[in-house]
Amino acid sequence: MSKKNFDHEVISNLEDNDIQPEYDFSGGVRGKHYRAYREGHTVRIHEADGTVTVQYFTLEEGAVLLDPDVREYFPDSEAVNRALRGLIALIPEKQRVTEIEAE
Repeated sequence: MSKKNFDHEVISNLEDNDIQPEYDFSGGVRGKHYRAYREGHTVRIHEADGTVTVQYFTLEEGAVLLDPDVREYFPDSEAVNRALRGLIALIPEKQRVTEIEAE
């Protein structure tokens, strides 16, 4: 089977298999955990032996999460940095010095 035929077959199978009835998301709330995820979140893993493993996840220092609509225009950190440097160049020098002194 060629790759092209394989890809088409896989996609066809995915399209034929809608969400199963046992997966009921009718009471779901879109974005319910969005803010908590951005601020850091805790994951509790309940093991079969009864123990619980707790992991805390947070963004690394300096890391920024881009919203999906922004990500369409800035696919990587190089693109984001280039755009921000362009904006920085538009800020008058006097204003930049005042902002730095205020910190």
